[in-house]
Amino acid sequence: MRLFAGSTWDSGWMVGANPKNHVDDIARRIAFPGAIGFGWRWAILACVFVPLSLVLVQCGRAPNPGALAANASAISNTQTASGDSFDDRFPKPEFRERFPSESEALPLRQLADFAPKRVQTQSYRVASLEPTAPYKRAPQPAADEVTTLVSMKSSAFPYYGNNPGSEAPFLNIASGSRKGHRSYSGHVYWQDQTYNDNRVLVHIPENFDAQKPGVIVVFFHGNGATLERDVRDRQLVPQQISDSGVNAVLLAPQMAVDAADSSAGKFWQPGGFKRFMDESVGSLAKLYGDPASAKAFEKMPIVIVGYSGGFLPTAWSLEVGGISDRVRGVILLDAVYGELDKFASWIETHRNGFFVSSYTHYTSPRDHELMSVLRGKGISVSESMDGPLRPGSVVFVKTGEGITHRDYVTQAWTKNPIEQVLVKMAAPSMRVATSTVSSSSR
Repeated sequence: MRLFAGSTWDSGWMVGANPKNHVDDIARRIAFPGAIGFGWRWAILACVFVPLSLVLVQCGRAPNPGALAANASAISNTQTASGDSFDDRFPKPEFRERFPSESEALPLRQLADFAPKRVQTQSYRVASLEPTAPYKRAPQPAADEVTTLVSMKSSAFPYYGNNPGSEAPFLNIASGSRKGHRSYSGHVYWQDQTYNDNRVLVHIPENFDAQKPGVIVVFFHGNGATLERDVRDRQLVPQQISDSGVNAVLLAPQMAVDAADSSAGKFWQPGGFKRFMDESVGSLAKLYGDPASAKAFEKMPIVIVGYSGGFLPTAWSLEVGGISDRVRGVILLDAVYGELDKFASWIETHRNGFFVSSYTHYTSPRDHELMSVLRGKGISVSESMDGPLRPGSVVFVKTGEGITHRDYVTQAWTKNPIEQVLVKMAAPSMRVATSTVSSSSR
């Protein structure tokens, strides 16, 4: 480029001359065309002024008011598309968030830590919605009841699939390499904190006997919960299973960890509930202490209990879980927030099972809607929990204003409702043992 070599122009740009001198120099060259050739003069002017004009045009361009209004409207419509607020559908927890201390935490024990159990000789109440083939086993050493956490690959989370309601990826938010999910309320929960716990709370009462007809209870907890702090310690679900005297074991998968989110995770997937139950068979047999008991566990009927936000994994497990015929009972505790079609379909096509929904004013409108749908199908609906539960029973129970949603798992229409439903399910008309163990003796 010999144009600038050795010239005043060149030295000014390369060395950093006074900007005023540059302006004067440019003015002189424009005023006196002979200073440089005609073609070179216009080339220089284009290089100096055209880029500057483009920058000024871009910087001065105002946002389109119509586009801004459309964006704001879209955000607002997305948050209120359902017609009611998140607080209406999912009442806010009334308890302070508190993680368990080291002394309160339930240790994750290894399967090898559990010794074989003995054949129990105590009397007990046996749930027998469908006979299961017993197997023969020699007497084993005594062992205490088992309450522990077990990791299962088929549990609800982690989950990397789609939300079937929208067919959009469940993990729909990203921040660098970190992924998360924007919930119904608009809150963002991160995968590594909220959707990464595949543990399952397993409880086997000390008087459980796999040689006798039994039942597997699957508990889907609600929003804002952890297995230790809430399911075990506050809602006393393992204790209710033991105190019922029913020959039952408990599986409670961790859903969204301590979050206001009801996402079903792997239970959204076709066959997801079946895969979960198939994997649990091996874990239950090892914890029980006898590998041969797996054959009994894989044939046992299932009772699903869904509390509050647990309605969603319950409904999808019934609809696409792959083993709805093994489900012999459904218990919803203030949990009919939606998916009425799935509950109605299961009730209509599984008349050998029972269905119980207990509700407060939060879920009353939808419970009454579901009752109306069922009556329209010619299905008898009771609104009283008096008497035993039988195959085909459909019961809706309203609870008073003094009953709180937070305490519903331990105080609904009765104290400890899970325990009471299991006792009613195991009435003598349902092939139960005649002698029982009193809960006061435990």
